[in-house]
Amino acid sequence: MKAQPRQHLLDIWEATARVTVVDGTWQWGGRVGGNSVSDAEQLLCLMYPASEVKSLKLDQPDQTARESVQALALLGDNIEIPRRLVGVLTEYMTNYVDDNGAPIFSGDSYFGPHDNPELVSPEQRALPIVESFSVSLTLTLATLGFVRIFRSKVTRDDILKDIDALEHLASRRLTAAMVGLLRSFTVNVFRTTEEPGRILIRTANQRNQPDQVVIEDLQASLEEVRAGLRDLSIGSGQVESDLDNPNRLFECGWSWSVIKDAPKIETSEDIGPQFGGVAPDRPSLYFTVNALAGILDLTTERTRVLRLLNEEQQRLAAALQVRYDLVRRYWATLATFGTGRWPLEDMPWRTSDAEESDYFTLLMTSLVSEDLDRRRATDAELSKILQVLNELASRGRITRRAVANDPAVALHSPGLQLRLVGSELSGPQQLTWIVSDYAAMLLKRTVAVAALARSQELRRDLLDLAEEVWTYLLRRRLRKGPGKSLWDQPAEVFPLEESLPRHERPSWYFTERIVESLVALSKLFEGRPLSSDPLVEHAWAVLGEAEQLFDQEQERSSAQANTKIQATMHAMRENLRRARVLVSERPATAAVLANDVLRALNELEVARLDAGRI
Repeated sequence: MKAQPRQHLLDIWEATARVTVVDGTWQWGGRVGGNSVSDAEQLLCLMYPASEVKSLKLDQPDQTARESVQALALLGDNIEIPRRLVGVLTEYMTNYVDDNGAPIFSGDSYFGPHDNPELVSPEQRALPIVESFSVSLTLTLATLGFVRIFRSKVTRDDILKDIDALEHLASRRLTAAMVGLLRSFTVNVFRTTEEPGRILIRTANQRNQPDQVVIEDLQASLEEVRAGLRDLSIGSGQVESDLDNPNRLFECGWSWSVIKDAPKIETSEDIGPQFGGVAPDRPSLYFTVNALAGILDLTTERTRVLRLLNEEQQRLAAALQVRYDLVRRYWATLATFGTGRWPLEDMPWRTSDAEESDYFTLLMTSLVSEDLDRRRATDAELSKILQVLNELASRGRITRRAVANDPAVALHSPGLQLRLVGSELSGPQQLTWIVSDYAAMLLKRTVAVAALARSQELRRDLLDLAEEVWTYLLRRRLRKGPGKSLWDQPAEVFPLEESLPRHERPSWYFTERIVESLVALSKLFEGRPLSSDPLVEHAWAVLGEAEQLFDQEQERSSAQANTKIQATMHAMRENLRRARVLVSERPATAAVLANDVLRALNELEVARLDAGRI
């Protein structure tokens, strides 16, 4: 693949510093102004790579790469950069607290309608949003990991005091975000004859079976999920006996905000008052996937090794992990239900509120691929995901040319508008939430599935698609203005759409998702190369022959004092030792080393035969 994720991340760092650090001062706010989500995304453009890519770490000044210091030169040198980050992170954590010190998770300027912002009341702008809960998990965990390591390199009391203050603020925000997610979870139970039930049956029924057969099969397939949902004890989403009614189906996940009348969470942590919610008791596919992405960060090896969660946070994380597993299993079961064609392949995906979009299909690939990862799926199953991703790239006019007035362009600009039902209770009209990261999400999904592939052929096909998407995304960068080299400028790739706006400032929403994709690609490249069983067997066969012939040659030449021959024998011995170490994980490399030994042994034998003829 032509993409160089580390270099691209360094380029993003340099561009982010250029647009953010003005006259030595950190400037907040992206394309639509600052809010708890956008400002977190702005920080994550720096903090996420620094916490996930070893070669880009910033928490140990003596080990910071020279290229990283050059990219972030506007923040200072290798000593000053982590200190500045402590200050900026502290500023964010204190910017988004209320008068009582409780963390704020409002959508604010991200709330639409954007064409009539005056119709969004102050009360509505203050409403919490699940996307803020989720992104706060990622940011606070990155922050806590950063300060835990940086503290070991600091001796000055004033800096240690600042680190302690930041750690306290980040830990409090982390707990509050976890509580917010627990209060935004929902289980929606409905009759099979109601519209959500009819849509669900139609989605699952890919073989035109009688509805009752589909209902019974669905009930059986989801029995474990149903049993798990019965045992939920804290937060919202607790259900009554309706869940066991054979004439009812259900869906589970996260709504867009705290559920109306959601119970408060009893916690020993001081997170301030837990306010009432306004969101309906129905999951949103977008916010469900968004919530799962944040919860996943709670379970990473880094979180466990650095012990970033205290005892109370571990209790809350366990409750979220249960929901994560149940939700992933539910949606993956539905998307792959039955035999033959998966419901996922029947595009576009239709939600229970009768909304349909290719974007929803893309979200479903995320849920399915994560489930396939957990149960170590075969390449045949992953190949189906590749087919879906290829189709989505075409339908989204990423690998195909757009035509005039192409409706697919709306996926990218202005994007899919989600209705935030219940928000009208706090203002003059219902709010909307715009999602326009279709292309960036497609890249991230493709890279994620490539990491699951077990064969070189499937991974190559997935990376070929990722290459096409990345080439397309490079064309969507801003070419001038303060946001140059950042994202997003859809007008660059859709020249026939003259109505598309031109932007000067970057979208942190879109740029942060590009960063996530590049981090995933960097991890893929750093991982162990794929190897097939036949290749391993071939490598062992070549190595076995090389070792046997080497042992024979060693017996012949052991008494020789020829220093050149002894040096050759030593080099062959080292190659064989290295080949044996690599043969299981990198069989092709091991075979090459063994072949080098065979070639050298053959040269010695030919030289011996020539000498015998003289």
